[in-house]
Amino acid sequence: HPPCSSHPPLVLFLHSSYDPHIHTSPASTHIAETNEQKLFKIANELLQTEKAYVARLNLLDKVFYAKLIEEARKDTFTMDVVKNIFSNISSIHTFHSQFLLPDLEKRMGEWTSTPRIGDILQKLTPFLKMYAEYVRNFDHAMDLLKQWTDRSPPFKAIILEIQSQEACGSLSLQHHMLEPVQRVPRYEMLLKDYLKKLPQDHIDRRDAEKSLEIIAMAATHSNTAIRKTENLKKLLEIYEMLGEEEDIVNPSNELIKEGHILKLAARNTSAMDRYLFLFNNMLLYCVPKFSLVGQKFTVRTRIGIEGMKVMETYNEDYPHTFQVSGKERTLELQARYRPEHLSRSAGIYNLLLADYYQVIGSPFLKSLGKRAPRWIRDNEVTMCMKCKESFNAITRRRHHCRACGYVVCWKCSDYKATLEYEGNKMNKVCKDCFCILTGHIDSEEREGKKKGILEIEAAQFSGNSIMCGFLQYCEKNKPWQKVWCVIPQKEALVLYLYGAPQDVKAQSTIPLLGYLVEDSPRPTDPPVSFRLSQSKSVHSFAAESEELKQRWLKVIRMAVTGEVPKPPEDNHSTEITQEPSSNGV
Repeated sequence: HPPCSSHPPLVLFLHSSYDPHIHTSPASTHIAETNEQKLFKIANELLQTEKAYVARLNLLDKVFYAKLIEEARKDTFTMDVVKNIFSNISSIHTFHSQFLLPDLEKRMGEWTSTPRIGDILQKLTPFLKMYAEYVRNFDHAMDLLKQWTDRSPPFKAIILEIQSQEACGSLSLQHHMLEPVQRVPRYEMLLKDYLKKLPQDHIDRRDAEKSLEIIAMAATHSNTAIRKTENLKKLLEIYEMLGEEEDIVNPSNELIKEGHILKLAARNTSAMDRYLFLFNNMLLYCVPKFSLVGQKFTVRTRIGIEGMKVMETYNEDYPHTFQVSGKERTLELQARYRPEHLSRSAGIYNLLLADYYQVIGSPFLKSLGKRAPRWIRDNEVTMCMKCKESFNAITRRRHHCRACGYVVCWKCSDYKATLEYEGNKMNKVCKDCFCILTGHIDSEEREGKKKGILEIEAAQFSGNSIMCGFLQYCEKNKPWQKVWCVIPQKEALVLYLYGAPQDVKAQSTIPLLGYLVEDSPRPTDPPVSFRLSQSKSVHSFAAESEELKQRWLKVIRMAVTGEVPKPPEDNHSTEITQEPSSNGV
């Protein structure tokens, strides 16, 4: 697992029968001990996730399936419908609950004498055909489920009654049915991690490699199904956000973009907060609802894409306005132009104006390819601004998109389009600009992937931060490195660490609440340094000057107590432009 977590690292409590000093020599005790702990941790994670998975299978098999079969015996609906929806879930449940899980539990109980899992996972491989059958039937199962939920009130009542139970965790039946599709790739991921830590001469090496080879082959088919079901999963999430009242859960519906927008009132042109969901076939215009749990919306208007017209409008008081006109309604909307909203609401604005193709979220779409862009400097980023993979000097070098100026890797710049400002010559562009300039849709970009907690641009936060700037950083015994640190106004108790001021993804985050602040340098630390410690987690920082160090400490000392810090008196939060200063505040 990557170290960039939004929570402090957890202390690993080992199984009571595990002795870290077994099979170690005095010279290699520390290395072997650490490696054995990692192997145990992976094996234990396999066991814990298997327990949770069996609980989900039990819910599907012994609760949903059993209750619907019981009702089908009353001839309310046919038993074939229920069997076709749940496919071979009973067989999958039986194997995992009666064979694989008990074997894993027994093995973890005797880990001291038998530290291996490859031989157990080999027992899984003959049963992978069950998953192939389940995955092949999944789309058909989703269609049947929707069809009979709409057609049969008793069918729908049983499902809603079970979904309201605590065991369901406020998730729909469709969410739970995704679990078997996602489980095989999970085995593959854990096995790969296990083999990385496993010594070449380990007794489990051969069995683990053989298991991975077979499971990886099966995971390829599951991953294909997962890509198809990710869109469905997102549709289910939106369906729940809309109060389960809008009929949008359909494999033919594809979410392209979503985000906040401002709606101009027809009479006084005051701006009101609204939310848009743009699909391949419709636009949902929504009003946010108050909710204690997650985002909730009410749909005000559904506008069909067919026949929809989008045009820019001009308003002296409200920049970046445009009009959406459909058979159902005409709306005048305004894209928020502040940096923290550009990537979402302005993205929808540009998306509509670009005939619904995915775009880069910039208000200067009309000049794309017509004017030379400002290039982002190489030293302002450490990762590709599109796929977020880290750069290196050999296999992933820096390239510039000649249309938007972003720094991207070779894979994300492997496109060419004519650029008007270069006399219509073909030139290298990123995939987003390629879509806009040529009208081609990149299927990968249409999947609507959800952003992770770290996938927030450094520049987006830096312009609205309590404190930001470069510091030297060291974790545990790793080498010191220069990082761009940001405490954003929106998350004033969290410290974000970036490789550079223009990176589109943070390397890690530190939730400051509860940390102990130590400002006296240790003998091995740089002179102007301080530390944040909590349990066994220690983060060391060094500033360029004592003055800058004290400014950081003033803010951090408030945050660790839970008090929202205020910017230092001489701190003026500004957007990162050409050359960010070293103190950045």
